[in-house]
Amino acid sequence: MDSKINKLNERIALAHLGGGQNRIEKQHAKKKLTARERIEYLMDEGSFEEIGILVTHRTTDFGMEKEIYFGDGVVTGYGTVNSRLVYVYAQDFTVFGGALSETHAEKICKIMDLAVKVGAPIIGLNDSGGARIQEGVRSLGGYADIFYRNVQASGVIPQISAIMGPCAGGAVYSPAMTDFTLMVENTSYMFVTGPNVVKTVTNENVTSEELGGAFTHASKSGVAHKTSANDIECLEDVKKLLSYLPQNNNETTQKTGFKLDNEIREVLSNIVPDNANKPYDMHDVIKGIIDTDSFYEIHKEYAENIIVGFSRIAGRSVGIIANQPMFLAGVLDVNSSKKAARFTRFCDCFNIPLLVLVDVPGFLPGTDQEWNGIIVHGAKLLYALSEATVPRVTVITRKAYGGAYDVMNSKHIGADLNFAWPSAEIAVMGAKGAAEIIFKKEIQEADDSDAKWKEKETEYADKFADPYRAARRGFIDEVILPKETRKKLIKAFSMLEKKEVQRPKRKHGNIPL
Repeated sequence: MDSKINKLNERIALAHLGGGQNRIEKQHAKKKLTARERIEYLMDEGSFEEIGILVTHRTTDFGMEKEIYFGDGVVTGYGTVNSRLVYVYAQDFTVFGGALSETHAEKICKIMDLAVKVGAPIIGLNDSGGARIQEGVRSLGGYADIFYRNVQASGVIPQISAIMGPCAGGAVYSPAMTDFTLMVENTSYMFVTGPNVVKTVTNENVTSEELGGAFTHASKSGVAHKTSANDIECLEDVKKLLSYLPQNNNETTQKTGFKLDNEIREVLSNIVPDNANKPYDMHDVIKGIIDTDSFYEIHKEYAENIIVGFSRIAGRSVGIIANQPMFLAGVLDVNSSKKAARFTRFCDCFNIPLLVLVDVPGFLPGTDQEWNGIIVHGAKLLYALSEATVPRVTVITRKAYGGAYDVMNSKHIGADLNFAWPSAEIAVMGAKGAAEIIFKKEIQEADDSDAKWKEKETEYADKFADPYRAARRGFIDEVILPKETRKKLIKAFSMLEKKEVQRPKRKHGNIPL
């Protein structure tokens, strides 16, 4: 029996070595952790249980039968993060550059299936050169098996991808179909075709970092939801993100301890400027509403004219969508609409209430926006919010103009409670533009057209640039003092906690993709 135990221990030891000590040292030289080190840091101490440690590939072509590594380039299993069950896979770059084989894919699929059956999040730590070319179509089939499971798991369990090294070709599509993609600066990249192919086809000279690095995908493409300085920071971000999410779509996020006080926040009374054209930072409003230091922003560098992220209000996890007057005056455009729509749908999938903070002058005009489909992209946000059945509360802090008023979680598209500050302006458009259209003839015929225009602008503003007409019609449930906003929201989300909505019977809607 001793010899058999020794044989097992030897194989486990070999599996733990991955591609060997030299390759481990090369990984460290690149300031990257190994697959096992990443899992060890992510999971609660001693909680990880590995599945498939003795799996090897089945390839005999191109001399591959001489290169056998236990685990076949991916570590898979389950354990706990902050005492909550999660499933995880970590690709091992020291084994064939983390390239995906048929058996490598089977290991990932096995824990994805378990995660769905049990109802727990799946976390992928990606570090792979792509498909294992020695296996041909079998490796491609392995990718497709994973993609299919990503889709089946979507909206059932949270799926998080951490890109901690290369991710190229077909490998990028699995992270793209998960809920959140995190990237490590300077050591990770994602692209469908690399710089050499780009050079050949388009004659463009571009580096891997410029083409698909963390900053590129965080600020330009929106593929990355979060970037981190190194592996450790990335894994900490994964842990923090998990804390705002439930285990699955049948549960809600666990509340944190909170003791209710009077919850009046005087600081909120002095944020919105008297001058309607002067910007302010919506982050200050968010900070005054939420539990202290609880905001976790998503897509921070992308489409900065809208803010999305998770927070806690009285210990309850809440998704926040907020126009940002500091960038493009908070207008809705192609990218901000996509960003907010995607976040809305995630929160709705996983029973996370939505708070929408509104200061929006409309949709961004111009040929660039029209030619890039602002109509269909704006409709995505309209569709997503209209479809959402989670508790939905809106606070209009200042401008709510035109169709953007409708889109930003108005009462008309199913919001549960709509509040407005006294500074709110709810109208078809700004007073200056409206006066120019309504009183065009009077302004043109006046001796002093500028003075007449100003007079009519004031007249329109007095009639429409406040929240009271909307309140009289019931479109606004209450005009509230800014300092009482947090108190009102705590009560509102508590009241809406047991909200249920029966959806129409259908296979699925047809969101304007």
